[in-house]
Amino acid sequence: MFSGWTRTLHEISIFHHPTSPPSVKALGLLRSALSAPYPPGKGSAPLQFNLEVVESPPNADQLSTILSFLPSRDSAQSLTSAFLSAHPSAAGSSDGASAATVSRLGMDRPSAFKWPVVVDWNAGRASVGDVEGVKGILELLRQKRDGETGKE
Repeated sequence: MFSGWTRTLHEISIFHHPTSPPSVKALGLLRSALSAPYPPGKGSAPLQFNLEVVESPPNADQLSTILSFLPSRDSAQSLTSAFLSAHPSAAGSSDGASAATVSRLGMDRPSAFKWPVVVDWNAGRASVGDVEGVKGILELLRQKRDGETGKE
């Protein structure tokens, strides 16, 4: 009867690096979706979600969870292939590296990490190093706002 009162906003985190162009673009998209009509030029209102900006890579537990949130075509990936770039600074990283090792490498050598990592914790969706994936997360929020989907 009062289910509208219990709705919570989606919690979205962006693990952001300010020198990464895709990360800067993704953060701009997220902030714009919160402050201006979405989609731009067509939307009637901004999206509503809580945005957390973290300027470090996810910790080991978060990496494991985020890996499980990646689209099914990507879910068989190892941690290293999902989160580390082919940048020379990632050389020497083993394909069987632990989540703690991958997180530490992201801290020690940011150019080796795929930025940004954007996570919708409520919907169990994530995008790694891909601005298009961020647009997909925002589109699902728009569909929910506009009543085009019954899914959370």
